[in-house]
Amino acid sequence: MERKWWQDKVAYQIYPKSFYDTNGDGIGDLPGIIEKLDYLKELGVDIIWLSPCYRSPFADQGYDISDYYDIDPRFGTMEDMDRLIAEAKKRNMYILMDLVVNHCSDEHEWFKKACADPDGKYGNFFYLRDKEEGKLPTNWRSYFGGSVWEDLPGTNKQYLHVFHKKQPDLNWENPEVREEVYKNINWWLDKGLGGFRIDAIINIKKALPLHDYEPDRDDGLCYIGKMLEEATGIGEFLGEMRDRTFKPHDAFSVGEVFNVKDQDLPAFIGENGYFSTMFDFNEAIFGGSDKGWYDSKKITPDDYKRCCFEAQAKMGDFGFISNIIENHDEPRGVSRYIPEGDCCNESKKMLAALNFMLRGLPFIYQGQELGMENVPFHSIDEVDDISTLDEYKVALDAGLSPEEALAAVARHSRDNARTPMQWTDGKNAGFTTGTPWLRVNPNYTSINVEEERKDPGSVFHFYQKLIQLRKSPEYKETVVYGTLTPFLEERHNLMAYYRKGDKTLLVVGNYQKEEQEITLPAACKKVLINNYPDVDSNGNSLKLHGYQVLVLELTQNK
Repeated sequence: MERKWWQDKVAYQIYPKSFYDTNGDGIGDLPGIIEKLDYLKELGVDIIWLSPCYRSPFADQGYDISDYYDIDPRFGTMEDMDRLIAEAKKRNMYILMDLVVNHCSDEHEWFKKACADPDGKYGNFFYLRDKEEGKLPTNWRSYFGGSVWEDLPGTNKQYLHVFHKKQPDLNWENPEVREEVYKNINWWLDKGLGGFRIDAIINIKKALPLHDYEPDRDDGLCYIGKMLEEATGIGEFLGEMRDRTFKPHDAFSVGEVFNVKDQDLPAFIGENGYFSTMFDFNEAIFGGSDKGWYDSKKITPDDYKRCCFEAQAKMGDFGFISNIIENHDEPRGVSRYIPEGDCCNESKKMLAALNFMLRGLPFIYQGQELGMENVPFHSIDEVDDISTLDEYKVALDAGLSPEEALAAVARHSRDNARTPMQWTDGKNAGFTTGTPWLRVNPNYTSINVEEERKDPGSVFHFYQKLIQLRKSPEYKETVVYGTLTPFLEERHNLMAYYRKGDKTLLVVGNYQKEEQEITLPAACKKVLINNYPDVDSNGNSLKLHGYQVLVLELTQNK
C-alpha cells in the first residue's frame, strides 16, 4: 500500500453550531473554532472536519445547502473561513468541509430556476416527473419518513428527495450537474482546504428507470435502500470526481458510505480508490430494524467486538478505514456501546483504547475526548432532530405508549451528539453567554474541558496518551501501519487483538465490570497504555480489573 500524508494523522469532527459561540447568539461560529485551535492542537489533532457551515435554511441542520460558495451568517463570513484555514495551516493542521452533493436546498438558485421553467436547463438538474392523480412516480420512503416525491411548486410535476422535502436530489446523470460539482470542489481546494468528508454519496446513483418495490410497512412504501441495492455504475461518477478534483490537489477525502458490497471495497479505498478512506459503520448499524428505531436491538460487548473485527477483516491491507465511536448522526458512543449502568471513566477509557488502536484513521467527535454522554429526555417537546421526531411517530403508530416511544427514540436521537460542547462548569457549560440553540447536557458540571485538563486521570488525558502513542517515533510504524489479528476472539466480554509491525503490541480490554483472567502469549516487555494505576500479573498470567484496558509491548514477534 502506497503511504499517504494523512495516514499517520488524527482527525476530529466539529459540529460548528454546538462547538463554541463567540457572539452570544447561542450558536457556535467560525471565530469560536479559531479560538479553540490551540486546544485541539494540545489534544493532538491534525485534521479537522467541519459539519456544514454553508449558507442554508437549516431544514436539516445545514445539510440543505442554498449556496455552495458562501458561509452562512450564523457561523460568520468567508473572511472567517479564510482565517480559519490560515490559522490551521500555521499549526500544521488541515481543514475539511462537508461535501453535500446528493442534494441541494429547495432555496438554491438551481431549484428556483427549475420551478420557473421545469422543461428548461435547470429542470434537468433534478429528478422531475409528471404528476398523476392518486399515484406517486415510485413508492420509495424517504430517510426522514413519508414519500420521496413532493409537488414542484407552481407546476404539474413532482420532484424526488430521498431526504427532507427541502433537499431535492441532484440528477448526477446530467453531465452539467457534475461539472458544477467539480467546479465547486476545486474552488474550495484552491482556497487551501485539505479535503472533504463526503456526505450520503451512495445515493447519487439511482436504479433507472425508476420503479416501485415491495412495500415493507403499512404506509405502502418501501425503504429507499431497496433501490440502492439495485443501482449500478456509481463508480463512473466517483472515479470521474476523484480524477477531476481530489487527485490533482492530493486532497484527503473520507466517504460516508453505506451499502457497499465487499468486492467493491478496493475500488472505493484501494490503491486508486475513489476516496482516501471511508468510515466504518459496522457497529453503528448493528441491530437496526426495518420497522424503526423502536424495534432495534441493543449491542452487546461481544457484538461490538465482532463488528470491529469483521470490518478490519474486510479491509485486509489494501486500504485504510476511518474508525469512529460516534458522530453528529449517532448517539454518544459511551452511552451506546457500554452496557447500561456501567458508564464510568474506566469503561469510557476502555472503549477509547479499543477503538483508537484499531488499524485505520481515528476520528474523534467533539466531546468524545471528554467522555460526553447522551442527554436525558423528559418530553418529545425537547427534541429538535427531524429524524427523531419521525421515529417517535413511527413508534406511536406501532402501538407504543408516548413514554415507551420517547424512551425508544431517546437512545438513538441525533440530538445526543449535538448538545453544546462542555467547556467549563459555568453557565451554559461555557459554550455561550446567550441562550444555547439546543439545551446543554446537565452533567456539564462534572464533564467539561476545564476540569479534565486539570485532572491527569481524566478521559481527556487518556485520549492524549493514545494520540501520543500513535505518533511516537518508536511505535508509530506498528500502530499506524501494522497488521491487526484478533486474540482470544471467542472469549466472552473480552476484546483483544495484536498490532504487529516492527514491534508486537497486544491490546486487551475486559469488557465487563467483573474481573477476568487471561494468559499472555508471551512475556510483557512494557505497559504502554493502562486505564488503572496497576497491573495485576503473575508471570504471564494477567488478572484484569473491571473494564481495564491495556496496550502491552510483548517480548517476541509471535
